[in-house]
Amino acid sequence: MAVRLRLKRLGRRHRPFYRVAAMDSRNARDGRVIEELGCYDPIAKDPDQQVTLKRERIEYWLSVGAQPSDTVRNLLKRQGIVQ
Repeated sequence: MAVRLRLKRLGRRHRPFYRVAAMDSRNARDGRVIEELGCYDPIAKDPDQQVTLKRERIEYWLSVGAQPSDTVRNLLKRQGIVQ
């Protein structure tokens, strides 16, 4: 099983809200997740409220070989979790 750290889309039309999730790479984008790792709100005005992540759990999943998607990798770089 290849685990990926991906975004799961929630919210309504024209008002997206995402959850960062560890999930099997074969599952659908909004399918079953292994673990919820945080959230991302691109519409939030305050940059501090845009991204909320569980740092310890993300570091655990990266240590056991989970691969982040490109967007999640950029979020992790912005938060200082990944170089």
